[in-house]
Amino acid sequence: MKKVILYIHGKGGSYLEAERYKKNCLGFDIIGIDYKDDFPWIVQDQIKAAYDKVRREYDSIYIIANSIGAYFTMHTLQNCEIEKALFISPILDMERLILDMMRWANVSEKDLCKKGEIHTDFGETLSWEYLCFVRDNPIKWNVPTEILYAEKDNLTSRQTVDLFIEHHNANLTIMENGEHWFHTDEQLSFLDKWMINVI
Repeated sequence: MKKVILYIHGKGGSYLEAERYKKNCLGFDIIGIDYKDDFPWIVQDQIKAAYDKVRREYDSIYIIANSIGAYFTMHTLQNCEIEKALFISPILDMERLILDMMRWANVSEKDLCKKGEIHTDFGETLSWEYLCFVRDNPIKWNVPTEILYAEKDNLTSRQTVDLFIEHHNANLTIMENGEHWFHTDEQLSFLDKWMINVI
């Protein structure tokens, strides 16, 4: 039985990150999806093309997705045959995140609608088109999912994670004192052990 993992990286990440997970996923081929854009209506084509290709070649497809890569995955592959998904610091409710960022930047929906795009002091660009897209494309995610969540995640609240767990076939692992971006030796060691355990 041929098994493959598709890896969907987060913002500013790289498909090459898939290489470091090979040691945790014995018996699987692992393929990183190389996308450069931030908009789901563009990224979806690249993710779907990669999925369609492996669907023809493999018997079983797993997903590893990081941060916004989890949102892109759920949006694009919600009606596809996937055995299991592993989400690292996932964005689980994109509308909630956009509304939170608008609040942080003191931007109203009326302002964003009028201006179309607003650049924030914390480096993100708020987009009315993006917010409308998220609202117009609700997600139904039925894939068995393992979530690795950091206690100090500054993008997704614990409340959002708990709500997702409540309504989906998902298990949660929490790293105490962890951050949204798993990057220290201690964090990466925790991530590796988690991945080996749940794969």
